[in-house]
Amino acid sequence: MPETATLAVSGPPHTGPRVAMFAGLLASAGVPLYIHLPRFAAELGLSLGVVGLMLLGLRVMDFVQDPFLGWLAQRLPARRQQLAAAALLALGSGFFAIFTLQPGLGGLVLALVAVFTAYSLGTILFYAQCAAIAHPGGSAAHYRIAGWRETGALTGIVIAAILPGVLGSAFGTLAGYAGFGMILALAAPLVLFATTPFWTASGPLAPGRLDPRAFLKAGAGQLLLLALLNAMPVAVTSTLFLFFVEDRLGLPDLAGLYLVLFFLSAGGSAPLWSRLAARFGARRVLLPAMAMAVVAFAGTAMLPVGAAWAFGAITIASGAAIGADLVILPALFAATLARAQLPQAIGFGAWSFATKAALAMAAGIVLPLLQGAGYTPGGTNGADALSALNTAYAILPLLLKLPAMVLVARLPKGNRDV
Repeated sequence: MPETATLAVSGPPHTGPRVAMFAGLLASAGVPLYIHLPRFAAELGLSLGVVGLMLLGLRVMDFVQDPFLGWLAQRLPARRQQLAAAALLALGSGFFAIFTLQPGLGGLVLALVAVFTAYSLGTILFYAQCAAIAHPGGSAAHYRIAGWRETGALTGIVIAAILPGVLGSAFGTLAGYAGFGMILALAAPLVLFATTPFWTASGPLAPGRLDPRAFLKAGAGQLLLLALLNAMPVAVTSTLFLFFVEDRLGLPDLAGLYLVLFFLSAGGSAPLWSRLAARFGARRVLLPAMAMAVVAFAGTAMLPVGAAWAFGAITIASGAAIGADLVILPALFAATLARAQLPQAIGFGAWSFATKAALAMAAGIVLPLLQGAGYTPGGTNGADALSALNTAYAILPLLLKLPAMVLVARLPKGNRDV
Protein backbone atom coordinates (compact mmCIF):
# COMPACT_ATOMS: atom_id res chain seq x y z
CA MET A 1 0.00 0.00 0.00
CA PRO A 2 1.45 3.41 -0.90
CA GLU A 3 2.61 5.76 1.79
CA THR A 4 -0.27 8.18 1.10
CA ALA A 5 -2.72 5.54 2.29
CA THR A 6 -1.48 5.61 5.86
CA LEU A 7 -3.99 6.84 8.38
CA ALA A 8 -1.61 9.33 9.93
CA VAL A 9 -1.80 11.55 6.85
CA SER A 10 -2.76 15.07 7.96
CA GLY A 11 -3.41 13.79 11.46
CA PRO A 12 -1.54 13.14 14.72
CA PRO A 13 -0.02 9.77 15.65
CA HIS A 14 -2.44 7.13 16.93
CA THR A 15 -5.36 8.61 15.00
CA GLY A 16 -6.65 5.13 14.18
CA PRO A 17 -7.25 3.98 17.79
CA ARG A 18 -8.91 7.29 18.61
CA VAL A 19 -11.18 6.89 15.59
CA ALA A 20 -12.09 3.40 16.81
CA MET A 21 -12.75 4.61 20.36
CA PHE A 22 -15.07 7.45 19.33
CA ALA A 23 -16.86 5.19 16.86
CA GLY A 24 -17.40 2.56 19.53
CA LEU A 25 -19.25 4.86 21.90
CA LEU A 26 -21.21 6.51 19.11
CA ALA A 27 -22.33 3.13 17.78
CA SER A 28 -24.02 2.29 21.08
CA ALA A 29 -26.89 4.57 20.05
CA GLY A 30 -27.40 2.82 16.71
CA VAL A 31 -28.10 -0.88 16.30
CA PRO A 32 -27.91 -1.80 20.05
CA LEU A 33 -30.64 0.69 20.87
CA TYR A 34 -32.95 -0.99 18.37
CA ILE A 35 -31.98 -4.42 19.68
CA HIS A 36 -32.78 -3.56 23.29
CA LEU A 37 -35.59 -1.02 23.07
CA PRO A 38 -38.42 -3.43 22.14
CA ARG A 39 -37.51 -5.79 24.99
CA PHE A 40 -36.91 -2.93 27.43
CA ALA A 41 -40.24 -1.32 26.51
CA ALA A 42 -42.01 -4.65 27.04
CA GLU A 43 -40.52 -4.79 30.54
CA LEU A 44 -41.94 -1.32 31.13
CA GLY A 45 -45.37 -2.47 29.92
CA LEU A 46 -45.37 -0.81 26.48
CA SER A 47 -46.61 -2.72 23.42
CA LEU A 48 -44.59 -3.47 20.28
CA GLY A 49 -46.96 -1.33 18.23
CA VAL A 50 -46.43 1.70 20.45
CA VAL A 51 -42.63 1.30 20.32
CA GLY A 52 -42.60 0.91 16.56
CA LEU A 53 -44.78 3.94 15.91
CA MET A 54 -42.80 5.99 18.43
CA LEU A 55 -39.53 5.24 16.65
CA LEU A 56 -41.05 5.94 13.26
CA GLY A 57 -42.46 9.25 14.53
CA LEU A 58 -39.08 10.31 15.87
CA ARG A 59 -37.60 9.87 12.40
CA VAL A 60 -39.97 12.58 11.15
CA MET A 61 -38.04 14.91 13.44
CA ASP A 62 -34.80 13.79 11.79
CA PHE A 63 -36.14 14.73 8.37
CA VAL A 64 -35.73 18.37 9.41
CA GLN A 65 -33.07 17.98 12.07
CA ASP A 66 -30.31 16.07 10.30
CA PRO A 67 -29.90 18.48 7.35
CA PHE A 68 -29.88 21.37 9.84
CA LEU A 69 -27.21 19.69 11.97
CA GLY A 70 -25.13 19.08 8.85
CA TRP A 71 -25.49 22.76 7.92
CA LEU A 72 -24.52 23.76 11.48
CA ALA A 73 -21.40 21.59 11.45
CA GLN A 74 -20.43 23.00 8.07
CA ARG A 75 -20.96 26.60 9.21
CA LEU A 76 -18.92 26.19 12.40
CA PRO A 77 -15.77 24.27 11.40
CA ALA A 78 -13.75 25.85 14.21
CA ARG A 79 -16.28 24.49 16.73
CA ARG A 80 -16.04 20.83 15.70
CA GLN A 81 -14.45 19.79 18.99
CA GLN A 82 -17.00 21.64 21.14
CA LEU A 83 -19.92 20.30 19.11
CA ALA A 84 -18.54 16.76 19.37
CA ALA A 85 -18.23 17.19 23.15
CA ALA A 86 -21.85 18.33 23.39
CA ALA A 87 -22.95 15.35 21.30
CA LEU A 88 -21.13 12.76 23.42
CA LEU A 89 -22.26 14.21 26.74
CA ALA A 90 -25.87 14.46 25.56
CA LEU A 91 -25.67 10.86 24.34
CA GLY A 92 -24.51 9.63 27.73
CA SER A 93 -27.14 11.68 29.54
CA GLY A 94 -29.87 10.38 27.26
CA PHE A 95 -28.93 6.76 27.88
CA PHE A 96 -28.92 7.43 31.62
CA ALA A 97 -32.41 8.94 31.39
CA ILE A 98 -33.79 6.04 29.31
CA PHE A 99 -32.30 2.98 30.94
CA THR A 100 -31.36 4.11 34.45
CA LEU A 101 -34.22 6.46 35.31
CA GLN A 102 -36.69 4.28 33.33
CA PRO A 103 -39.35 6.96 32.82
CA GLY A 104 -42.89 6.60 31.49
CA LEU A 105 -43.81 7.04 27.84
CA GLY A 106 -43.48 10.86 27.86
CA GLY A 107 -40.07 10.82 29.52
CA LEU A 108 -38.95 8.01 27.24
CA VAL A 109 -39.82 10.04 24.15
CA LEU A 110 -37.96 13.11 25.42
CA ALA A 111 -34.87 11.06 26.29
CA LEU A 112 -34.94 9.38 22.88
CA VAL A 113 -35.11 12.80 21.23
CA ALA A 114 -31.92 13.74 23.12
CA VAL A 115 -30.16 10.48 22.15
CA PHE A 116 -31.15 10.66 18.49
CA THR A 117 -30.16 14.32 18.21
CA ALA A 118 -26.80 13.66 19.87
CA TYR A 119 -26.24 10.60 17.69
CA SER A 120 -27.02 12.58 14.53
CA LEU A 121 -24.71 15.45 15.43
CA GLY A 122 -21.91 13.15 16.54
CA THR A 123 -22.19 11.00 13.42
CA ILE A 124 -22.17 13.99 11.06
CA LEU A 125 -19.15 15.57 12.74
CA PHE A 126 -17.28 12.29 13.05
CA TYR A 127 -17.65 11.13 9.46
CA ALA A 128 -16.89 14.60 8.13
CA GLN A 129 -13.71 14.80 10.24
CA CYS A 130 -12.65 11.33 9.08
CA ALA A 131 -13.19 12.40 5.46
CA ALA A 132 -11.21 15.61 5.96
CA ILE A 133 -8.26 13.81 7.55
CA ALA A 134 -8.19 10.99 4.99
CA HIS A 135 -8.68 13.18 1.90
CA PRO A 136 -4.95 13.87 1.20
CA GLY A 137 -4.32 10.11 0.93
CA GLY A 138 -7.02 9.46 -1.66
CA SER A 139 -9.50 6.57 -1.73
CA ALA A 140 -7.05 4.11 -0.12
CA ALA A 141 -6.81 6.36 2.94
CA HIS A 142 -10.60 6.59 3.10
CA TYR A 143 -10.85 2.79 3.12
CA ARG A 144 -8.13 2.54 5.76
CA ILE A 145 -9.75 5.01 8.12
CA ALA A 146 -13.08 3.29 7.47
CA GLY A 147 -11.49 0.03 8.61
CA TRP A 148 -10.53 1.59 11.95
CA ARG A 149 -13.88 3.35 12.26
CA GLU A 150 -16.09 0.36 11.56
CA THR A 151 -13.96 -2.03 13.61
CA GLY A 152 -14.33 0.34 16.55
CA ALA A 153 -18.04 0.77 15.89
CA LEU A 154 -18.64 -2.96 15.76
CA THR A 155 -16.65 -3.46 18.96
CA GLY A 156 -18.86 -0.86 20.61
CA ILE A 157 -21.95 -2.58 19.23
CA VAL A 158 -20.82 -5.93 20.67
CA ILE A 159 -20.32 -4.44 24.13
CA ALA A 160 -23.55 -2.46 24.07
CA ALA A 161 -25.51 -5.41 22.66
CA ILE A 162 -24.47 -7.95 25.32
CA LEU A 163 -23.95 -5.72 28.37
CA PRO A 164 -27.63 -5.45 29.47
CA GLY A 165 -27.98 -9.23 29.23
CA VAL A 166 -24.84 -9.85 31.26
CA LEU A 167 -25.88 -7.35 33.91
CA GLY A 168 -29.48 -8.58 33.80
CA SER A 169 -28.46 -12.19 34.48
CA ALA A 170 -26.65 -11.02 37.61
CA PHE A 171 -29.00 -8.35 38.96
CA GLY A 172 -32.34 -8.76 37.18
CA THR A 173 -33.57 -7.42 33.84
CA LEU A 174 -34.50 -3.85 34.75
CA ALA A 175 -31.52 -3.50 37.09
CA GLY A 176 -29.29 -4.69 34.25
CA TYR A 177 -30.66 -2.00 31.96
CA ALA A 178 -30.15 0.57 34.73
CA GLY A 179 -26.49 -0.41 35.03
CA PHE A 180 -26.13 -0.27 31.26
CA GLY A 181 -27.33 3.35 31.26
CA MET A 182 -24.95 4.30 34.05
CA ILE A 183 -21.93 2.74 32.31
CA LEU A 184 -22.59 4.61 29.06
CA ALA A 185 -23.13 7.87 30.94
CA LEU A 186 -19.72 7.45 32.61
CA ALA A 187 -18.01 6.34 29.40
CA ALA A 188 -18.99 9.49 27.48
CA PRO A 189 -16.64 11.99 29.23
CA LEU A 190 -13.80 9.44 29.31
CA VAL A 191 -13.99 8.84 25.56
CA LEU A 192 -14.31 12.58 24.97
CA PHE A 193 -11.06 13.23 26.86
CA ALA A 194 -9.17 10.38 25.15
CA THR A 195 -10.16 11.44 21.63
CA THR A 196 -9.44 15.16 21.92
CA PRO A 197 -6.40 15.06 19.55
CA PHE A 198 -8.56 13.61 16.78
CA TRP A 199 -10.64 16.79 16.71
CA THR A 200 -7.62 19.11 16.71
CA ALA A 201 -6.06 17.34 13.70
CA SER A 202 -5.68 19.27 10.48
CA GLY A 203 -8.18 18.65 7.74
CA PRO A 204 -10.44 21.52 6.70
CA LEU A 205 -13.98 20.76 5.66
CA ALA A 206 -14.93 21.51 2.07
CA PRO A 207 -16.46 24.99 2.01
CA GLY A 208 -19.77 26.14 0.64
CA ARG A 209 -23.34 24.93 0.44
CA LEU A 210 -24.43 21.61 -0.98
CA ASP A 211 -25.43 22.01 -4.63
CA PRO A 212 -28.05 19.29 -5.34
CA ARG A 213 -27.08 19.11 -9.01
CA ALA A 214 -23.39 18.69 -8.21
CA PHE A 215 -24.32 16.13 -5.52
CA LEU A 216 -26.26 14.02 -8.02
CA LYS A 217 -23.72 14.47 -10.82
CA ALA A 218 -20.92 13.20 -8.58
CA GLY A 219 -22.90 10.00 -7.89
CA ALA A 220 -23.48 10.81 -4.21
CA GLY A 221 -27.26 10.64 -4.64
CA GLN A 222 -27.05 7.09 -5.96
CA LEU A 223 -24.83 6.11 -3.03
CA LEU A 224 -27.30 7.69 -0.61
CA LEU A 225 -30.16 5.62 -2.05
CA LEU A 226 -27.96 2.55 -1.87
CA ALA A 227 -27.20 3.27 1.79
CA LEU A 228 -30.92 3.46 2.59
CA LEU A 229 -31.83 0.25 0.77
CA ASN A 230 -28.82 -1.66 2.05
CA ALA A 231 -29.42 -0.63 5.65
CA MET A 232 -32.98 -1.98 5.65
CA PRO A 233 -32.10 -5.71 5.97
CA VAL A 234 -29.76 -5.04 8.90
CA ALA A 235 -32.39 -2.81 10.47
CA VAL A 236 -35.03 -5.53 10.31
CA THR A 237 -32.79 -8.28 11.67
CA SER A 238 -31.42 -6.05 14.42
CA THR A 239 -34.92 -5.13 15.57
CA LEU A 240 -36.11 -8.75 15.63
CA PHE A 241 -32.93 -10.59 16.57
CA LEU A 242 -33.70 -11.35 20.21
CA PHE A 243 -37.28 -12.31 19.39
CA PHE A 244 -36.17 -14.69 16.62
CA VAL A 245 -33.54 -16.45 18.72
CA GLU A 246 -35.73 -16.79 21.79
CA ASP A 247 -39.17 -17.52 20.33
CA ARG A 248 -38.59 -18.87 16.81
CA LEU A 249 -35.45 -20.96 17.48
CA GLY A 250 -36.14 -21.56 21.17
CA LEU A 251 -32.55 -20.73 22.18
CA PRO A 252 -32.84 -17.85 24.68
CA ASP A 253 -29.66 -18.80 26.55
CA LEU A 254 -27.57 -18.43 23.39
CA ALA A 255 -28.82 -14.98 22.29
CA GLY A 256 -25.88 -13.14 23.85
CA LEU A 257 -23.36 -15.55 22.32
CA TYR A 258 -24.89 -15.12 18.86
CA LEU A 259 -24.69 -11.34 19.16
CA VAL A 260 -21.01 -11.60 20.05
CA LEU A 261 -20.36 -13.97 17.13
CA PHE A 262 -22.17 -11.70 14.67
CA PHE A 263 -20.42 -8.49 15.59
CA LEU A 264 -17.01 -10.07 16.13
CA SER A 265 -17.30 -11.56 12.67
CA ALA A 266 -18.26 -8.19 11.22
CA GLY A 267 -15.52 -6.36 13.12
CA GLY A 268 -12.89 -8.97 12.41
CA SER A 269 -13.63 -8.88 8.69
CA ALA A 270 -13.63 -5.07 8.46
CA PRO A 271 -9.85 -4.61 7.95
CA LEU A 272 -9.85 -7.32 5.29
CA TRP A 273 -12.75 -5.73 3.39
CA SER A 274 -11.08 -2.31 3.50
CA ARG A 275 -7.85 -3.73 2.03
CA LEU A 276 -9.71 -5.66 -0.65
CA ALA A 277 -11.76 -2.60 -1.65
CA ALA A 278 -8.64 -0.44 -1.86
CA ARG A 279 -7.02 -3.02 -4.14
CA PHE A 280 -9.89 -4.26 -6.32
CA GLY A 281 -12.54 -1.53 -6.08
CA ALA A 282 -15.86 -1.31 -4.26
CA ARG A 283 -18.11 -3.09 -6.75
CA ARG A 284 -15.95 -6.21 -7.12
CA VAL A 285 -15.86 -6.64 -3.33
CA LEU A 286 -19.38 -5.57 -2.38
CA LEU A 287 -21.31 -7.83 -4.76
CA PRO A 288 -19.86 -11.14 -3.48
CA ALA A 289 -20.30 -9.97 0.13
CA MET A 290 -23.95 -9.03 -0.50
CA ALA A 291 -24.56 -12.37 -2.24
CA MET A 292 -23.19 -14.09 0.88
CA ALA A 293 -25.71 -12.18 2.98
CA VAL A 294 -28.57 -13.30 0.70
CA VAL A 295 -27.52 -16.94 1.07
CA ALA A 296 -27.38 -16.48 4.87
CA PHE A 297 -30.91 -15.04 4.97
CA ALA A 298 -32.22 -17.92 2.86
CA GLY A 299 -30.59 -20.46 5.17
CA THR A 300 -32.02 -18.77 8.25
CA ALA A 301 -35.58 -19.06 6.94
CA MET A 302 -35.29 -22.85 6.70
CA LEU A 303 -33.83 -23.53 10.15
CA PRO A 304 -35.74 -25.87 12.47
CA VAL A 305 -36.33 -25.11 16.13
CA GLY A 306 -33.20 -25.66 18.21
CA ALA A 307 -30.73 -25.43 15.29
CA ALA A 308 -27.99 -23.96 17.48
CA TRP A 309 -24.91 -24.89 15.45
CA ALA A 310 -26.45 -24.06 12.08
CA PHE A 311 -27.60 -20.63 13.26
CA GLY A 312 -24.15 -20.00 14.74
CA ALA A 313 -22.54 -20.67 11.36
CA ILE A 314 -25.07 -18.43 9.61
CA THR A 315 -24.44 -15.73 12.20
CA ILE A 316 -20.71 -15.75 11.46
CA ALA A 317 -21.24 -15.68 7.69
CA SER A 318 -23.83 -12.89 7.80
CA GLY A 319 -21.67 -10.85 10.18
CA ALA A 320 -18.73 -11.05 7.79
CA ALA A 321 -20.98 -9.99 4.91
CA ILE A 322 -22.30 -6.98 6.82
CA GLY A 323 -18.72 -5.97 7.65
CA ALA A 324 -18.17 -5.21 3.95
CA ASP A 325 -21.23 -2.94 3.81
CA LEU A 326 -20.22 -1.02 6.91
CA VAL A 327 -16.66 -0.38 5.74
CA ILE A 328 -16.95 0.17 2.01
CA LEU A 329 -20.11 2.25 1.54
CA PRO A 330 -19.27 5.13 3.94
CA ALA A 331 -15.69 5.24 2.62
CA LEU A 332 -16.94 5.34 -0.98
CA PHE A 333 -19.38 8.13 -0.07
CA ALA A 334 -16.63 10.11 1.70
CA ALA A 335 -14.26 9.71 -1.25
CA THR A 336 -17.03 10.83 -3.63
CA LEU A 337 -17.74 13.97 -1.59
CA ALA A 338 -14.05 14.81 -1.31
CA ARG A 339 -13.31 14.26 -4.99
CA ALA A 340 -16.21 16.51 -6.04
CA GLN A 341 -15.31 19.07 -3.33
CA LEU A 342 -18.77 18.79 -1.80
CA PRO A 343 -19.29 19.82 1.86
CA GLN A 344 -18.69 16.71 3.95
CA ALA A 345 -20.70 17.73 7.01
CA ILE A 346 -23.84 18.48 5.01
CA GLY A 347 -23.37 15.34 2.93
CA PHE A 348 -23.08 13.17 6.02
CA GLY A 349 -26.13 14.87 7.47
CA ALA A 350 -28.05 13.29 4.60
CA TRP A 351 -26.17 10.00 5.12
CA SER A 352 -27.07 9.96 8.82
CA PHE A 353 -30.72 10.50 8.02
CA ALA A 354 -30.75 7.70 5.44
CA THR A 355 -29.23 5.09 7.75
CA LYS A 356 -31.38 6.04 10.74
CA ALA A 357 -34.50 6.16 8.57
CA ALA A 358 -33.87 2.52 7.67
CA LEU A 359 -33.80 1.51 11.35
CA ALA A 360 -36.91 3.52 12.11
CA MET A 361 -38.90 2.22 9.14
CA ALA A 362 -37.98 -1.33 10.08
CA ALA A 363 -39.22 -0.87 13.63
CA GLY A 364 -42.20 1.29 12.69
CA ILE A 365 -43.51 -1.12 10.08
CA VAL A 366 -42.43 -4.60 11.18
CA LEU A 367 -43.24 -4.40 14.91
CA PRO A 368 -46.89 -3.33 14.50
CA LEU A 369 -47.35 -5.96 11.76
CA LEU A 370 -46.02 -8.67 14.04
CA GLN A 371 -48.32 -7.54 16.81
CA GLY A 372 -51.21 -7.67 14.34
CA ALA A 373 -50.19 -11.23 13.41
CA GLY A 374 -50.61 -12.22 17.05
CA TYR A 375 -46.96 -12.40 18.04
CA THR A 376 -46.20 -11.74 21.72
CA PRO A 377 -42.54 -11.48 22.83
CA GLY A 378 -41.75 -14.26 25.27
CA GLY A 379 -45.34 -15.44 25.26
CA THR A 380 -47.18 -18.47 23.94
CA ASN A 381 -47.23 -18.01 20.17
CA GLY A 382 -49.07 -20.13 17.63
CA ALA A 383 -47.77 -21.39 14.30
CA ASP A 384 -49.09 -18.37 12.39
CA ALA A 385 -47.38 -15.88 14.73
CA LEU A 386 -44.05 -17.71 14.54
CA SER A 387 -44.36 -17.99 10.77
CA ALA A 388 -44.85 -14.22 10.59
CA LEU A 389 -41.74 -13.74 12.75
CA ASN A 390 -39.75 -16.07 10.49
CA THR A 391 -40.87 -14.22 7.37
CA ALA A 392 -40.08 -10.82 8.86
CA TYR A 393 -36.65 -11.85 10.14
CA ALA A 394 -35.34 -13.89 7.20
CA ILE A 395 -37.43 -13.54 4.03
CA LEU A 396 -38.06 -9.78 4.15
CA PRO A 397 -34.33 -8.87 4.52
CA LEU A 398 -33.51 -11.18 1.61
CA LEU A 399 -36.01 -9.38 -0.61
CA LEU A 400 -34.71 -5.98 0.50
CA LYS A 401 -31.10 -6.94 -0.26
CA LEU A 402 -31.74 -7.70 -3.93
CA PRO A 403 -32.47 -4.13 -5.13
CA ALA A 404 -29.42 -2.93 -3.21
CA MET A 405 -27.32 -5.42 -5.18
CA VAL A 406 -28.77 -4.05 -8.42
CA LEU A 407 -27.67 -0.55 -7.43
CA VAL A 408 -24.15 -1.77 -6.64
CA ALA A 409 -23.95 -3.48 -10.03
CA ARG A 410 -24.98 -0.18 -11.67
CA LEU A 411 -22.36 1.97 -9.96
CA PRO A 412 -20.52 4.00 -12.63
CA LYS A 413 -17.51 2.07 -13.89
CA GLY A 414 -15.70 5.27 -14.80
CA ASN A 415 -15.41 6.19 -11.11
CA ARG A 416 -11.90 5.15 -10.06
CA ASP A 417 -13.08 4.53 -6.49
CA VAL A 418 -15.64 1.97 -7.69
